[in-house]
Parts: sequence; structure tokens; C-alpha cells
Amino acid sequence: MTDKAVLLSNDDGIATITLNRPSALNSINKLLADELIECLNLVKNDNSVKTIILTGSGKAFCAGGDLSYIENLKDIIEARSFIAQVGQFVSIIMEMDKPVIAMVNGVAAGAGFNLALACDIIFCADSARFAQSFAKVGLIPDCGGMYLLPRIVGLHKAKELMFTADLIDAKTAHSLKLVNRVCANESLEEETKAFAKKIADSAPIAVGLIKKTLNRYDTMTLNSLLEHEADMQAYCLQTQDHKEGVSAFKEKRMPSFKGI
Repeated sequence: MTDKAVLLSNDDGIATITLNRPSALNSINKLLADELIECLNLVKNDNSVKTIILTGSGKAFCAGGDLSYIENLKDIIEARSFIAQVGQFVSIIMEMDKPVIAMVNGVAAGAGFNLALACDIIFCADSARFAQSFAKVGLIPDCGGMYLLPRIVGLHKAKELMFTADLIDAKTAHSLKLVNRVCANESLEEETKAFAKKIADSAPIAVGLIKKTLNRYDTMTLNSLLEHEADMQAYCLQTQDHKEGVSAFKEKRMPSFKGI
């Protein structure tokens, strides 16, 4: 049995990062935070990795902050340092070029909910449950939740979910467009990996530029977006991946992209 709080594997260009504190519902303490940041930076800088799956071991995706750890933080300086570190999860995931898929295998509460929202795609099991549980323990949403959630569900629904801390099921999460797909528990991993492979087979330069642009679309005017896409498209047109894509289209075969 490993004592690692976060596990990392790489199979055919798909890296899987697994939160590994199942007895604590993969809640976040300093060890898990340190190891998750390390793993995210490793896959970000690994050219063999095209797509990342983020999931949890056992019955939960992530139950949020480990309250036993949090209540023993000695002062406001240590508390702020820990919350700021948790916020790094969001910035690393959202700023890296590579797509990150949250595979939500169970409860995603508090910071765990927001960690999933930071990902580019969310697949969840039909038994998954989601909650912005902060208000029930006298806290505000962290891990980027107040930035991420209203952009998905709208301001008033975000307030409702955060004020009440209500638990919602997978069907409701899908209806609110919080998740892309709800899978049967037994097929979640298979369906997520098949989708990850589809992305991994796409042109990585183009996918990375799409991700970075969409993640800041609401900060750009139409004219600035048009200027940006002209710059990025001109760059893409010079890549070997574009040339390979055109050749594959003409030859009626699957393209083999190299990220160059």
C-alpha cells in the first residue's frame, strides 16, 4: 500500500492523476496539496503527455479541505498560505496548454467541487454528488469557486448553491451544465479514457491554443478576440501539424500529430 497522497501514471499520452487519501475521502491536507502541485507541474512539462485525467481513489473524488488538518493550522499566516496553495491547483490547470478531464467517481464537495470545475471537461458517475459545502462550516468558497461557478450556472444559481450548500446529484449537475457527461458507475473509467484518447489524438498545438483562448474569452472584446485569432491562426498555418492534417484529409486517413 503506497503512502503517496497523489498517484501519477502515464499510458499512451494520457496521464492519470489520482487523489489517494480514500479513508479521508481524498480531502486536502498539506501533503496532498504539495503532491498534487508537483504532479500537475510534472505533466504540464512532460511532452509525452497529451491529455490528463484527474480522479480520486475509493468512494470520493474529493471532499474538499481536510477539516482536521485545517482546525490545527496555528495562525492566520499559516491558514492563508494553505488556502493560497490550494488556489494554485486552479491556476496550474487552467493555464497549462493540455486539456484536463475531471473523472468524478464520487462526492465532490467544497474545494473538491471547485477543483473539478477548474478542469476542461467533467465526466461523472451517476452516483456522484456535488456541494458547495463551505457555508455549513462558516467558510467562503475557495479554490477558485467564486470565479468558476457563476460563469457556468449564472450569478443567481451560483449564489443559491453557495448560500445553501445544498447537495445536488449527477442528473442535476448535468442539467445545470456543470458536467459534460454522466456515466454508469461501472463504465465511468472506460468512457473517460476513450474520450481522453480522442483528445490526445487531436493536434496539441491547436487544442492548447483553443483552451487558452476560451479560458479568457469573457475578458476580451470581439475586436480583440478577432485580432487574437488572426495571430494564432497565422501561427497554426505554419505548423507541421496543420500540414499533416491537410495531407491526412486528402488521403482519407487518420492524422498523426506531433505537436510541431
